[in-house]
Amino acid sequence: MDFRSSDTITGPRREDVLPTTATAAVKVVIVGGFGVGKTTMVGSVSEIRPLTTEETMTQAGVGVDDNYGVESKTATTVAMDFGRISISEELILYLFGTPGQERFWFLWNGLFEGALGAVVLVDTRRLEVSFDVIGRLEERGVPFVVAINTFPDAPKHPVEALRSALDLPEEVPMIDCDARLRGSSRDVLMTLMRYLHSLALPLA
Repeated sequence: MDFRSSDTITGPRREDVLPTTATAAVKVVIVGGFGVGKTTMVGSVSEIRPLTTEETMTQAGVGVDDNYGVESKTATTVAMDFGRISISEELILYLFGTPGQERFWFLWNGLFEGALGAVVLVDTRRLEVSFDVIGRLEERGVPFVVAINTFPDAPKHPVEALRSALDLPEEVPMIDCDARLRGSSRDVLMTLMRYLHSLALPLA
């Protein structure tokens, strides 16, 4: 067999290799409707080059996928996004972004298995795409926080008005974020970690 240089398997980049000191891992899932910024968030906060499964949107999706409000979007996640953050030398956080289109939601079952919790990304221009997402998390009993992704042309609403519109219990944290920014996405994950920690504390 004639192997040319382009056929050579080089393996992962050095910075993508899992540290040899890692002994434990936890999993968080980033969910939301179509086009709310899940792939962007995973990419902005991951320490490795994220794995994405974005495919170009075609005419086959017309009448099937609801792209109202994000008509300029040309690609969509069809399986998952994957990223990684080293919490310490021993502990690794794995990030999984779910597909937003409802026809791919059957993939959520596997993605949620073993997850500590979830981040629900919300676009205030299209709050309605978040209703079913939140409902599915509540049905599964998955703890979550809500992150309002601040798109430049998105309307601003008081926190309590958003909480009421999303029918969120008072104890569920809400935070504004810009999914494009590493620091902002990190703050969302920290909010989730603090919330999970509070749930684990024994009742007084």
